[in-house]
Amino acid sequence: MAVEVVTFGCRLNAFEAELIRREAEQAGCRDTIVVNSCAVTREAVAQVRQSIRRLKRERPQARIVVTGCAAQVETEMFAAMAEVDRVLGNHDKLSGAAWQALQQTLDESSGDDAAKKIAVGDIMAVRAMAPMPLERVARDLPRVFVPVQNGCDHRCTFCIIPYGRGPSRSLPPAAVIDQVRTLVARGHGEIVLTGVDLTSYGADLAGAPALGGLVRQILREVTDLKRLRLSSIDSIEVDHDLLDVIANDERLMPHLHLSLQSGDDLILKRMKRRHRRTDAIALCEQLRRLRPEIALGADLIAGFPTESEQAFAGSLDLVEDCGLSLLHVFPYSPRPGTPAANMPQLDGGVIKERAKRLRAVGEAALQRRFAAEIGQPRQVLIESVTQGRTEHFLPVAIEGGVVGSVVAVTIAGHDSQRLTV
Repeated sequence: MAVEVVTFGCRLNAFEAELIRREAEQAGCRDTIVVNSCAVTREAVAQVRQSIRRLKRERPQARIVVTGCAAQVETEMFAAMAEVDRVLGNHDKLSGAAWQALQQTLDESSGDDAAKKIAVGDIMAVRAMAPMPLERVARDLPRVFVPVQNGCDHRCTFCIIPYGRGPSRSLPPAAVIDQVRTLVARGHGEIVLTGVDLTSYGADLAGAPALGGLVRQILREVTDLKRLRLSSIDSIEVDHDLLDVIANDERLMPHLHLSLQSGDDLILKRMKRRHRRTDAIALCEQLRRLRPEIALGADLIAGFPTESEQAFAGSLDLVEDCGLSLLHVFPYSPRPGTPAANMPQLDGGVIKERAKRLRAVGEAALQRRFAAEIGQPRQVLIESVTQGRTEHFLPVAIEGGVVGSVVAVTIAGHDSQRLTV
């Protein structure tokens, strides 16, 4: 075994896995397991620790390097684990130079000195964003994520991620366009712009270009680009240019995932969110007017501290009021170091029960969307020999076709998990 990457958490982490593996191998790492961790909840950190112990039992000779958000915010805890050989900072995990420096020390025995295991810098001091190393991106990927923003300057009371990813920073538009143009020329079927707080894009750059302007510029200058998609966005930061592109350029896929978190104004205030329930509903109504077939998803938290049954009902109702069909439901988990962890907590059983109910409402909405797709013509990006995705990011069971190509189909039905043709 050369390098294996075990990934937890968000899509950005998942995409970074192949880049990490290639950088580590290029630096000479061998018989190494890299754990790319997530810190979004206390349970996520616990899962990382459990996985590390299991991996060491299964492969006692392998060296284990922990990186990612949890490694950044829980550095000493991971360094104290006997199974861990090194802890690498989140900012350095895609840096070839950082991996080369780490490899030079991996052969040295750490013993019980946890401090010698740590290669973690001050992520709050990071103020610039480097382009993704395209030479490390596998050429057979049908969909490629292009990180254009990292970090977050907001302080939602439940979230530890700003301390794992650092301050908001953006890739200049020219660098983004160069990357997109190169990837399109290589034949990748779809490009996804991604970031930790994507709609804050550009605030740190000269002239403060916004996300909508970046999207417009990409579509204008990269004429061969067939499909552009956005990852999760903050509903309160959607700008006029982005709305205009959504309405007028079909190459921007009709699918948005919104960071909504709750459907109750008091809970949103206690979360320190910047939108209110009416803002979310108004945006979704506007999006459907501009692009009637658009598919809308959202992140929602069940069981936030002090959430009453009435407040939770607001989140249940939000699914229909906003026309959501693709939910990510998170049972609230107190994260040490966040203000919400010091608020009055709900019983764990109540949290789980509410998350179950919210997921059931989301599943019913998804089934209604599946049913509405029957008979519709769709353009499907072939992801594998058995599955593709429509413009609306709905999964389709499909056989044949070249991975990375886009094929025209008519939806014939669904099996409750995927559309069928």
